[in-house]
Amino acid sequence: MRDIQTLIDRSDATALAALIKGGDLQPGELLEATIQRLEKVEPQLNAVAEKLYDRAREQQPAAGPFHGVPTLVKDLFAPLAEARMTNGSLALGEARPGMDDEMVSRLRRAGCVFLGTSTSPEFGTSYSTESTRFGATRNPWNTEHSAGGSSGGAAALVAARAVPFAHGNDGGGSLRVPASCCGVFGFKPSRGLMPNGPLAGEGWGGMGVAHAITLSVRDSAALLDATAGADLGAPYAAPARPSSYVESMQRPLRPLRIALVEHLDPWPSSAEALAAVRHSATLCEQLGHQVIPATLPVDLPRFLDQAFDIIGPNTRNYVELLGQMRGAAVRDEELEPRTRIYLREKGGIGATQYIQAIEGIHALGRTLANFMRDYDLILTPTLTREPPRIGAMDVTDPNADLAMLIECFHRYSPFTALFNASGQPAMSVPLYWTSTGLPIGAHFAGRFGDETTLLALAHQLEALQPWASRRPPLNACAV
Repeated sequence: MRDIQTLIDRSDATALAALIKGGDLQPGELLEATIQRLEKVEPQLNAVAEKLYDRAREQQPAAGPFHGVPTLVKDLFAPLAEARMTNGSLALGEARPGMDDEMVSRLRRAGCVFLGTSTSPEFGTSYSTESTRFGATRNPWNTEHSAGGSSGGAAALVAARAVPFAHGNDGGGSLRVPASCCGVFGFKPSRGLMPNGPLAGEGWGGMGVAHAITLSVRDSAALLDATAGADLGAPYAAPARPSSYVESMQRPLRPLRIALVEHLDPWPSSAEALAAVRHSATLCEQLGHQVIPATLPVDLPRFLDQAFDIIGPNTRNYVELLGQMRGAAVRDEELEPRTRIYLREKGGIGATQYIQAIEGIHALGRTLANFMRDYDLILTPTLTREPPRIGAMDVTDPNADLAMLIECFHRYSPFTALFNASGQPAMSVPLYWTSTGLPIGAHFAGRFGDETTLLALAHQLEALQPWASRRPPLNACAV
């Protein structure tokens, strides 16, 4: 007798969709089996914002490339018609937009079945998924540690093998940071490649982009094939993309020049992070690529100040819009201390300062594009240390200053946000586990619009050092 749970254990989303297409698996039985898997790990993970099991059972999945494959949508600026959208905040109550985000619509047309929404910190502005509304989302490798943020719920569920992939978005590392923390694959596409509408035009000055956290590289590529492309009226567009990311990923890859950047002043990388990035560099060299030590031409403190000159006013605009929508202004006490700090210190800056910040991140994009003339890719640690313990990055004092907040978050993740600002594609690849059994990802960034080279290298690394069989202690597998 066939054991469906063991079948799921061995399959990514592409394989599950192929089984359904071939008649070897029915969408309904996959759905019920996935619900069982999610329920097996969810009480410990706390990664689901809202369960939509009954609505999922009523869905008739579209005949797309992921026909019948269950997944979740991140509860952050990505409305799903059947769900509430809290953005991790108490301030939104039980609001249900009753519409689909364009990215969600494309996933729906690709045949995905939505089991629910995954957790995010309030407004996505933390590298740890902890909120007053939902509590802490825990890491399946060690539940005393953070799953990362802001797509922490998505990463935890994929790592625990509850679902093969989950939707997420990334404005400063929010796909790659939790992927690193949870030992899965996190890919951030180029600015303008993915749809942002209809709620957002450019999302944090163009720094925000949607995609997914996946177990396999080919699922990430296949999801790009199904969802990539600017939506109608989008303010940005990426360069022309290949006819198929999956096919491009599988083509032979010429030897690459890879810039190895181990530190970014003023914050050092820990011994474990250095071991992780050097291990990844060695794997690249084994594949025939050239790895060259380099220094990024970046003034990190100045960049971060400009980044928060963009995040603060955008947060202010959103909070005021929320007040207009519900007919009552949002009170400070409804917001978490971290959000109050952003609003107090950056929410009221003038138009000239905001424009200077936008020009600053565009100048950074040009600086890094010039740097990339000599290299195909940049390799850094995704994070400067292993995932922190629950509560270590939870800001509880609303009177703290922004400098403390920046120190807390960006000493931990100094690299990822740079490539949101420059618009370059970037990824976290799970290639290293610390002596205590926690993952630290290898972070690669490519030239603007060149997703293909990143995916092809990730495909090589996945074949050289497979990670799918490496399961965390908390997992949904049958054995």
